[in-house]
Amino acid sequence: MDMNKENVKIEIHKVVDMLPDDLSDEVLTYLKSILDKSSHEVKLSTNLSKILSEDRELLNRLAK
Repeated sequence: MDMNKENVKIEIHKVVDMLPDDLSDEVLTYLKSILDKSSHEVKLSTNLSKILSEDRELLNRLAK
């Protein structure tokens, strides 16, 4: 489901409003950090993070 830019912003605000207080600072720091990156860099970082989290068990076995 593709959302227009305004709907995406509304949804982001909803999610931010639901965050526990102890995560708010971390999310803010992350959002500020991606302001300095290109969309390509952000996508690469997100994809790498996803791969690492999905393959954590495999990576642990390879490290041994």
